[in-house]
Amino acid sequence: MTAPSPEQRLADLGLEVPQVAAPLAAYVPAASAGSLVFTAGQLPLRSGELIATGLVGQGVSPDEAAMCAQQCALNAIAAVKAEIGDLHRVRRVVKVVVFVASVPDFVGQPQVANGASELLGEVFGDAGRHARSAVGVAALPMGAPVEVELVVEVG
Repeated sequence: MTAPSPEQRLADLGLEVPQVAAPLAAYVPAASAGSLVFTAGQLPLRSGELIATGLVGQGVSPDEAAMCAQQCALNAIAAVKAEIGDLHRVRRVVKVVVFVASVPDFVGQPQVANGASELLGEVFGDAGRHARSAVGVAALPMGAPVEVELVVEVG
């Protein structure tokens, strides 16, 4: 039996690959180098609007931030698909970087980042297991609480 496609796995979760978010400045959503695809940092945009704004620990709860990280990962998947055409070509999610705009004493960045990591695992199975950095920052573009970027290997 053939494994379900990444799009089918998303559909099983009640999700779909969104339209690629338009860049906010002078860059492209994703760029390829050899067998690697690098996404630009993706914000938690849904239908062109941020799903939350503010700092984690001050106006945005860790659970809300994890949902934002999931949306960022979904937007990154869209950028990858736009770059390569077919998500079946993803051999492995190599690296995930998650930036969390948070109050100075917030230390739950890894739990926020799990929102992205868990989605990638559900969508790509073992190929979704990755190295990761979860970094606290003072601010992100447009007041977003989370930004996610991916590096994926394609075949």
